[in-house]
Amino acid sequence: MIETKAIKIEVPKDCNVIIGTTHFIKSVEDIHEALVAAVPGIKFGLAFCEASGPCLVRRSGTDAKLTEAAAKETLRLGTGHAFIVFLGPGFYPINVMDEIKAVPEVCTIHCATANPVEVIVAETSQGRGILGVIDGQTSKGIETEKDVKERKEFLRKIGYKL
Repeated sequence: MIETKAIKIEVPKDCNVIIGTTHFIKSVEDIHEALVAAVPGIKFGLAFCEASGPCLVRRSGTDAKLTEAAAKETLRLGTGHAFIVFLGPGFYPINVMDEIKAVPEVCTIHCATANPVEVIVAETSQGRGILGVIDGQTSKGIETEKDVKERKEFLRKIGYKL
């Protein structure tokens, strides 16, 4: 029998979240190293669901509150080999995604967002796994020419496009 459920991830205020799947206990240290190498001074918390042996939530980070929040949410998620990274205010997924994806143990990135997130989980007698995520809200329409202009101006204003 399979049960599915949506687990809302409680993301700390003004933070971004990255949720993914990896495959080995050393992922915690390797993702940590990738983050600090990517952005000097980065503030983050990271946690990982170990899927064998003691099945503990492994954790690391550069900010104690974010690390504790990541561990708490990862335990609530409880899906084998999933990881959660909370990036502190002022730090963004776009600056670390390539480095996280390059970690040999990382299998999948499910989302990287500042939006509200729900993780869709399947549970069997063996355990839990991630089916997918709900990232943000449902689309409300197609952008107009005015919306295109505003989007382009915004991206240039914040320095992501020339």
